[in-house]
Amino acid sequence: MLIRDVRPWGREPVDVTVDGDRIAAIAPHDPGRPAAERETVVDGRGRLLLPAFSDVHVHLDSTRIGLPFRPHTGRPGVWGMMMNDRENWRDAEVPLPERVAGTLERMIARGTTRVRSYAQVDVDCRLEKFDAVMAAKERYGDSAEVQVMTFPQAGILREPGTVELLEESLKQGADVMGGIDPSQLDRDPVRHLDVVFGLAEKYQVAIDIHLHEPGELGVFSTELVLERIRALGMQGKVTMSHAYELGAVSEAVTRRLIEEFAELDVAMATVAPPAPHQLPLLKLAKAGVRVGLGEDGQRDYWSPYGNCDLLDRTWQLAFTNGFRRDEHIEHCLAVATMGGASIMNRAVPRLKGVADRPGLAVGDRADLVLVDGETPASAVMDRGTDRTVVHDGRVVAEGLQLV
Repeated sequence: MLIRDVRPWGREPVDVTVDGDRIAAIAPHDPGRPAAERETVVDGRGRLLLPAFSDVHVHLDSTRIGLPFRPHTGRPGVWGMMMNDRENWRDAEVPLPERVAGTLERMIARGTTRVRSYAQVDVDCRLEKFDAVMAAKERYGDSAEVQVMTFPQAGILREPGTVELLEESLKQGADVMGGIDPSQLDRDPVRHLDVVFGLAEKYQVAIDIHLHEPGELGVFSTELVLERIRALGMQGKVTMSHAYELGAVSEAVTRRLIEEFAELDVAMATVAPPAPHQLPLLKLAKAGVRVGLGEDGQRDYWSPYGNCDLLDRTWQLAFTNGFRRDEHIEHCLAVATMGGASIMNRAVPRLKGVADRPGLAVGDRADLVLVDGETPASAVMDRGTDRTVVHDGRVVAEGLQLV
């Protein structure tokens, strides 16, 4: 494939040659360059070239994308919101597998070709939601890389039979073992983490801990996770999702946690909440902590937000952090693209600070998105729709539609 006249990360126009699933050559744009025999040509038309987006925190299993808008009926707290989902998800206008597949299709069409999705497993839905996400992963396997996380949204210990269902999902191919609020929801962090780390070790999968716990309680649970990582030698295997209160205790604790995350290669997944006590994004970047971005639920029974477009969520990440400088807004793009890629595949290097703009060099994977915009920062502000999406060297979407 020859991609003509594109501007990688907003730089000077180039022509990009793709061979198989890799970028093979990059040369200054030559309007007169002939295409090689049997070479597919993509006309960049001067658009920006970015790595494709990586959504590393999405709940495909609860989506209502494409369905009529409904009033929000959730109740406060994780358990109340979870019960609201449990009371309503079976009554949706469209069957769950169709909703999940349609949402994933829209995400790919808008430029997201790497996805880590939660799949709720509990005694109510059993493996029904997990099966729907696994089916969508298989259906769109040629258009996106999808990791499926078995996720105990209702806790691990509160309802007998949950552990057995989680293990069955791992036997059936779950890629990641999930945990949630070990202290606040299950109220027994030791037993909770015994199950999470035990199953992850047994099935050799990564871990993602969903943490909503406030202040000192959140720090306490996080310290227990860090202790486990050290004791079991599981560096580079754990992601902390949300964790938006870890900066609430003191500057000393904030600094220590960032240092330990960098040392143990603990990643963070954010959904760009307006939370004032998050670990500071720029300090995480400076320390070399892997950070990825996700949309969380999408117009589901938890929240009316979300539209399948991670470029929109990149704008939100910049906005909620109060960024105005182009370098900082572009860093949000790096987080939304290669930051997430480095969480899904730890062989992908961490971002090397705020100014790092990786993913578009010779030898890099040809997961790309072409988007209209004067600069990367303007693309985040304007969020244009003139997009071409490439996955593993193949055009998979054009103009927000799969091809």
